[in-house]
Amino acid sequence: MSNKYIRWFEEVGMDDVLQVGGKNASLGEMYQQLTAQGVRVPNGFAVTAEAYRQVLDANNAWPQLHEALDGLNPDNVKDLQARGAKARAIVAACELPQDLQTEIIDHYNKLKVQYGDDVSLAVRSSATAEDSPEASFAGQNDSYLNISGDEALLDAYLRCLVSNFTDRSIHYKYDNKFDYFKVDLCVVIMKMVRSDIGASGVMFSLDTETGFKDVVFINAALGLGENIVQGTIDPDSFYVHKPTFEKGFRTVLKRRLGKKELKMIFTDTLNTDSIAVEYTCNIDTTKEEQGHFSICDEDVMVLADYAIKVEKHYSQKQGKHKPMDMEWAKDGLDGQIYMVQARPETVESQNSGNILKIYHLNNSSAILAKGQAVGTRIGAGKVRVINNVKNLSDFQPGEVLVTDTTTPDWEPVMKTAAAIVTNHGGRTCHAAIVSRELGIPAIVGTDNGAEILSNGQEVTVSCAEGEIGKVFESILEFNIEETDLSNLAQPKTKIMMNLGNPDQAFSFASLPVDGIGLARMEFIINEYIKVHPMALIHPEKLDEQTQQSIAELSSAFADPVDFFVKTLSEGVATIAAAVYPKPCVVRMSDFKSNEYATLLGGKPFEPVESNPMIGFRGAARYSHPAYAEGFGLECAAMKRVRDEMGFDNVILMIPFCRRIDEGEKALAVMAKNGLKRGDNGLEIYVMCEIPNNVILIDEFSKLFDGFSIGSNDLTQLTLGVDRDSEIVAFDFDERDAGVKQMIKLAVEGARRNNKHSGICGQAPSDYPEIAEFLVKIGIDSISLTPDTVLKTIRQVVELEKHLKSSKK
Repeated sequence: MSNKYIRWFEEVGMDDVLQVGGKNASLGEMYQQLTAQGVRVPNGFAVTAEAYRQVLDANNAWPQLHEALDGLNPDNVKDLQARGAKARAIVAACELPQDLQTEIIDHYNKLKVQYGDDVSLAVRSSATAEDSPEASFAGQNDSYLNISGDEALLDAYLRCLVSNFTDRSIHYKYDNKFDYFKVDLCVVIMKMVRSDIGASGVMFSLDTETGFKDVVFINAALGLGENIVQGTIDPDSFYVHKPTFEKGFRTVLKRRLGKKELKMIFTDTLNTDSIAVEYTCNIDTTKEEQGHFSICDEDVMVLADYAIKVEKHYSQKQGKHKPMDMEWAKDGLDGQIYMVQARPETVESQNSGNILKIYHLNNSSAILAKGQAVGTRIGAGKVRVINNVKNLSDFQPGEVLVTDTTTPDWEPVMKTAAAIVTNHGGRTCHAAIVSRELGIPAIVGTDNGAEILSNGQEVTVSCAEGEIGKVFESILEFNIEETDLSNLAQPKTKIMMNLGNPDQAFSFASLPVDGIGLARMEFIINEYIKVHPMALIHPEKLDEQTQQSIAELSSAFADPVDFFVKTLSEGVATIAAAVYPKPCVVRMSDFKSNEYATLLGGKPFEPVESNPMIGFRGAARYSHPAYAEGFGLECAAMKRVRDEMGFDNVILMIPFCRRIDEGEKALAVMAKNGLKRGDNGLEIYVMCEIPNNVILIDEFSKLFDGFSIGSNDLTQLTLGVDRDSEIVAFDFDERDAGVKQMIKLAVEGARRNNKHSGICGQAPSDYPEIAEFLVKIGIDSISLTPDTVLKTIRQVVELEKHLKSSKK
């Protein structure tokens, strides 16, 4: 019997969007093309656009719908609500033609043959305009889960058709210039993946906030995925680095433990509203569930594999790079992970790759709230707290929308907001998706933003400082730096970047630098680990409260040592990923004893020194009994970065190495811990920041592969000025003739020994004349703070031109 209204997934692909809608077309494309490559897709069928039109034709619904919607002004919220309700009532009153009912039930029975009589179904809307590169239609139409039985299936199908005229869907069509009557509502009917007793989530084949294309970004939570999409929970998140993954390295680049406060499951409680509405409820997750990741690293690798294969397939089909937005589910019954949706990413894929926009706050104020940043922009305005959709008409354009969470019904006012702040949600929740699409800065998951902020309060919402977004008190000035990278010349002198915060790495990945000249371990240890390394190895020296705090911090890991090694290695790898395969110079820890003592559990392991600046720091610690075991953890993390994670672009650097034998001891300890210079191409640099490094540079050159001048310490020790002392601060000046002479001798000595010379101190970032001096003496690389990179590139290009012409 020929099918008039239905096509199996194996019969449809991306060329069939107008017949089956975006979701069906993509599921069919994956089912046909990618299952042979190991990508699992549940089987199902599409109820076509022809079926939708036939339902409305048979019930003479078109004239009634025109009467309800013609002349509608969607920006009039009350009018939209009234007319939308009329349109939905018209479709809900329709009866399904008998031949359509027969076909749907017949195909349902065939799915039972494949999966068993007890198979449940996911019944999902699939509009003919959705999942296009211009508009995702995310969350605009309804879906129904865990549907069983003929009557429930038919009812769910009709309810999907009704959702073509939800207020949010009508307004979204209006915003994206689609005709309400020409977007047909097709329906997906597929095997239900039992993620209610497993896990589910969303993933992208790029970083959603910065457009960094070398990663897969995965959000995950326990139970059904609706909580992630709605933003009612803070999910776990993972990144995987695509270039190293494709070289065979199977590790998580970066992870973040979400709170996962709720889990959506199926329940037997009858919903009297409709026989078809899935029986779902949210239950609180246990402390144990919240303290562990919802999926294991092996699951993350499966998902990364799926994402890379999906992106490659769609890119090849389109003939250009096609970032993808995907949904996945892990079945709690069979333990398998399935792809349940894939569509083009709709924001970063539309951006011009040549124009770099960097937002800068010009000043600061008290921070009122923090959460996950969406995008990299800044917005400001008066706060409007709205806790109920009924109060949306109170919102005024240009205000900062503050709420618990948003749904698609909120979109008419979201698009007029200066910024958006929510209590709940992760970076793939509804508020994040819509804000990103609209180009509006948003901060999600603040926990209590709607309680702390009050109506009429003036605030600035900044997403320009990495993954943590901040709500500042008052309206602050900011500027936008735009650079056309296609017209930016590159100097001969390598321009590198100083970067210690992994959360900012992807934001600066598009800067045209030659690598990372200084990645400081201290930031990662201080901000993410928070614990003294020795305290992890010797918990017996700690009080009970400190031991408990460490146990809580490391609860998601195998043990506290695993927590340190993985957190440090993933932080460093994230920075290295931003410039891969260009070099990334990572400095081993250079805390001073007073700084180490402030870490959790640090005091029992640190001496009290009168002048820590020139005390127990740098290379001296690495082989000393008081810290050698702690340094062993640092080495284990760096070995993991290079050998297990695949970041062979990482160069290690020893700080504050006073004497030759101190350097020899440090290198011996590193080799003992698996980091032998030369193995697997490992290069080890030394900081050139002590006059003895300059005086004995020929001897140091026999031990190390390169030198990075630390202008702060070199100035301090050349001039005899404690750079932490405010009293003599006036004597601290990197531009002093003696300091410049030391730098010149260091560069000449490195060149004499065929070793790399660079500078990573603050001087060239602060003083253009120092950068000019460095170019003139022929330094190999200058490493700068990100905010001065573009300005210095232009300066160095002009200077090199001048030097070249003056030699003629």
